[in-house]
Amino acid sequence: MDWKKYLLIAAATFLILFSGIVTVLLFQSKVEADKEQSNAVNSQGTATTESNQGNVNISVTNNIQNIVSGESKATIENKVKNDIQDKDASINNKIENQSENEASVTINNAIENILKGQVNGTTNNNITNNILSNGKTELANNLLNNLDLNVDVNVSNEVNTNGKQEASNNDKEDTSNNDDGNKNEENNGSDSNGNKEEDKETSYLWGIDSASETTEDFYACVRDNFGDPKVVARYLGTNEGVSHGLTSEQVDLIHSNEADILLIYNGFTDATGFDNGVNEAKKAVELAQELGAPDGVAIFADIEPNYPVDAAFIEGWYDEVSKSAYEPAIYGIFDSGEALTNAFNKAAENKGEIKENTYLWSASPNIGITTEEEAPEYNVDAPEGSLAYGWQYGINDETCNIDTNLFNSNLTDVLWKH
Repeated sequence: MDWKKYLLIAAATFLILFSGIVTVLLFQSKVEADKEQSNAVNSQGTATTESNQGNVNISVTNNIQNIVSGESKATIENKVKNDIQDKDASINNKIENQSENEASVTINNAIENILKGQVNGTTNNNITNNILSNGKTELANNLLNNLDLNVDVNVSNEVNTNGKQEASNNDKEDTSNNDDGNKNEENNGSDSNGNKEEDKETSYLWGIDSASETTEDFYACVRDNFGDPKVVARYLGTNEGVSHGLTSEQVDLIHSNEADILLIYNGFTDATGFDNGVNEAKKAVELAQELGAPDGVAIFADIEPNYPVDAAFIEGWYDEVSKSAYEPAIYGIFDSGEALTNAFNKAAENKGEIKENTYLWSASPNIGITTEEEAPEYNVDAPEGSLAYGWQYGINDETCNIDTNLFNSNLTDVLWKH
């Protein structure tokens, strides 16, 4: 008998049995202990979390990052699904896609959170698409939060799309489905009292403003030297020596060039006093009505940095425009410490709805005129938590007499659409 041979066989058998026992123990320990999961996927990723029964506290972090460069043609599919039942759960989902150089990319992002039973915790969903290439981009974002039964979860959704070009969005769905009324759900920009809420899908549109008349020659100058504006800001009524007023013919010309119109009112140089704010608002509303501006369009009060300004004027302006068919808005320099910023913050303290419902267009910081292609990333100065959807980042171009701007796509809801 070769006792050495049998000894080796016995030793191998023992190791196999021992490994199996250790695997079972580790699996049981993973189920019963606090659970932390982190996924990082490049180029394509799928992350799925399903809870197990038992007293488990779950902390889930899903990170997916894709970077496509060169002259690549790529299809990116990102899917994250979290299915949690009867747990204390903290879920953080983050997807970041970036295309560079001449890459042509099709991007499909999907995040699904299914929370059932006795679930407490938070869910944060963040999708960022940086489209920095000149190639064609097709983009679809889908967020679904399915909250069922006695779920008590704070939900935060954010989708940001930034880039040189405007991506083709095939799917802009962003939903939260609830089958029971006893929920504590909190989505970015939403307000249970019915105030305006910020869209989940955000992009930035290049635009211009000008005190000159909008003519075919004007448009040719802008297009040849700077780009094709998606928003054109113009004045209500002529202010002699300052600005030409918008006419119905100019409205048709702007709309025929597939641009939306932002309305500015600059019929005053003193922005103090409640009654003064009311009276100027009445004039602005009348001019908008005479021009045929549709209901729901914002009117921006032009408060220049050399104007005296106080909270009372802003309150008067807000109250009167809010009573009309139009939406209250203010243009000016909203840098910290500016008189306009202080006055706006004071008005918002006196009446909280002013910050929630007044659209702001800030001329700070001023980094200089650029072409559409060279526009900066959106970085406006404005009071925290305000609807700061416009940034005049460059002023006083002498070639076409324009200022250059970026506008948050949420502002298009209150522009005069083409």
